[in-house]
Amino acid sequence: QVQLVESGGGLVQPGGSLRLSCAASGFTFSNTAMRWYRQTPGKEREWVAYISSAGVGTNYADSVKGRFTVSRDNAKRTVYLQMNGLKPEDTAVYYCNGSPLGNNYWGQGTQVTVSS
Repeated sequence: QVQLVESGGGLVQPGGSLRLSCAASGFTFSNTAMRWYRQTPGKEREWVAYISSAGVGTNYADSVKGRFTVSRDNAKRTVYLQMNGLKPEDTAVYYCNGSPLGNNYWGQGTQVTVSS
């Protein structure tokens, strides 16, 4: 059974930092590219970051480029999203996503709130 479990969200002041984690199980994690998305109420889910299966290739949405860093530890079956310089517009539920063997899976999400 495929599971993706996000953690690390919370309330942070503008300019602050958070590191999100996504623990994966039930599939060959080291062969699977992973992505982070986010969603706010009333809006479509927005892609945030991508990391290749080996962690060599990464890509970011323009809105987070230079502030967010995606990484992974295949031995721990975990993907991370380091978020620095947080802005109120980064407030959202953050989801990790993987598509092993073409099947799309999502975690339950973790809430990030950026507010003073």
